[in-house]
Amino acid sequence: MPSSRTLLASSIIAALGGFLFGFDTVVISGAEQKIQNLWSLSDWLHGAAVSSALWGTVLGALTGSVPTDRLGRKPTLFWIGILYFVSAVWSGLATDVYSLIIARFIGGVGVGISTVVAPLYIAEISPPESRGRLTGLYQLNIVLGILAAFVSNALLRQYGGEHAWRWMLGAEAFPALAYTVLSARVPESPRWLIGVKQNEAAGADVLRTLNPTASPDEIRELTHAITTAARAEERSTGGASFSTRLRKPILIAFLVAFFNQLSGINAVLYFAPRIFEMAGLKEESALLQSVGIGVANLIFTFVGLALIDRLGRKTLLIIGSLGYIASLGTCAWAFHTGATAIVPTAIFAFIAAHAVGQGAVIWVLISEVFPNEHRAIGNSIGCGTHWVFAALISLVFPKAAAVVAPAAIFAFFAGMMVLQLVWVLTMVPETKGVPLEELQEQLGVS
Repeated sequence: MPSSRTLLASSIIAALGGFLFGFDTVVISGAEQKIQNLWSLSDWLHGAAVSSALWGTVLGALTGSVPTDRLGRKPTLFWIGILYFVSAVWSGLATDVYSLIIARFIGGVGVGISTVVAPLYIAEISPPESRGRLTGLYQLNIVLGILAAFVSNALLRQYGGEHAWRWMLGAEAFPALAYTVLSARVPESPRWLIGVKQNEAAGADVLRTLNPTASPDEIRELTHAITTAARAEERSTGGASFSTRLRKPILIAFLVAFFNQLSGINAVLYFAPRIFEMAGLKEESALLQSVGIGVANLIFTFVGLALIDRLGRKTLLIIGSLGYIASLGTCAWAFHTGATAIVPTAIFAFIAAHAVGQGAVIWVLISEVFPNEHRAIGNSIGCGTHWVFAALISLVFPKAAAVVAPAAIFAFFAGMMVLQLVWVLTMVPETKGVPLEELQEQLGVS
């Protein structure tokens, strides 16, 4: 359990950025077909409208290390909320597809920066024994945001009238405003204060706030460990973050993000109603089945969080990989043979596998494997990879679904998960319970 209320509250508040991430990226699933019909969009322009937030997310993820390191973790969390709020209001008021694309792009920038700074911040303030669960709160909030978006879409589709799609996109403004206010109350990361700003006194004060039961000697010992690790990193790299010494954590961050998206998770989340309609469900039933995806995601995310500090990151990735292969293979078989009645069940199993495996692990693992001085840019590498492939899949999927058989699409995703399983078994280290400074030594980056 967390050692103080401040630690728990700060972790929850930072993780709320994940709620807005989940809501923002998935809410478009309820509006995308209405938008396509309203503005008579081609498949490619429709794909651009749906994926515009993701391209903003790519920009945010690739550049998120700059404000995270220069301004600090806390101010960056605050400005993310502002971006979410502006995007939600603008999206709800959009008068044409190009205005909508710009508004969604702004929200995407917020999402991208959030994936860099929020898990990083939680990892930096957390003790080793609960780091997985606390950092995993970010994923839990992503799932809650996804579920909230699906439920909101279903209700507004029924009661929102002619402009229901506008309310779907604009509803995010309310949680965005609350998050912005709350994020101003969290303390700065002690590892940023000590390791980046070289302010040991301020960092030690925050450490005492986060862990009030720690003795003065324990605070001095941890402060010294952070300082020593930062100096060792500076001597080893000469300030360079892309040295050969960082090859292993860079490869881990890149591949865990790459395989996350090549599972097809975002294609399923963003186009869930359409996939269920392809399986023969009516429009109303398809939307309700999408709510079921959100519920399954939430339930199994709790399972993943309960296990991540017990079984470890690597074991969960193995379990998730096996679940991916079985569920995606079943979807491919069902579409190929015409036995599509089993598709909803297989999709729910796929969501369960994702929630327990990749969903629970990705943000934790990326935030753990880099040294303190380069954690922000390391997170940018992993998160940027994640969002580049998420955007590509969302851009291409509408066209692919129109010209390629569903069985082939799901078979491709299943094949990629076989490769993920091989990678996890042969290359992924276990990081549970290890202090961040010790991980530097284990991964050969100090």
